[in-house]
Amino acid sequence: MKDLQIKSIVEQILIQSGSSVKVELESFFPGDRFAGGKYNFASHTITLYIEEIKDQCLQIFSSLDSFEDYLAVVFAHEIGHAEDSQLADLIEQMDSCTNDYARTGIALNIENNAWDYAKLLIPQKLHPFMDTIIHYSLQPYYEALEMSA
Repeated sequence: MKDLQIKSIVEQILIQSGSSVKVELESFFPGDRFAGGKYNFASHTITLYIEEIKDQCLQIFSSLDSFEDYLAVVFAHEIGHAEDSQLADLIEQMDSCTNDYARTGIALNIENNAWDYAKLLIPQKLHPFMDTIIHYSLQPYYEALEMSA
């Protein structure tokens, strides 16, 4: 997929959201996590890691046929973090929390808030596709909390 197509998808969703978040596109996440996107609260910036998003799409759907939709879902999720009115309080709770179980619960709440917002930006016809991505995204939290999704 050409950079122009990626930028077009990002711009369309950004306009639709009305968010003032800054957006950066990179190839790979610089850490050891498998992250397709990251929201930086301090700088109000979303970074999308395009090659990581491609790898995730391949891992879940075994092809890149749905890459554009996958990219849209990941970006909408990151905007969900950027527009979460509870995020500052939740981050503060996580920072002051010493219990790993409780921290994971707060992290799950942060992720659910972002997914709830993302659903408002993604067309209804793509919600079953999105639900698959959400399942894989939240599975590690549910496993850590010994809950079922």
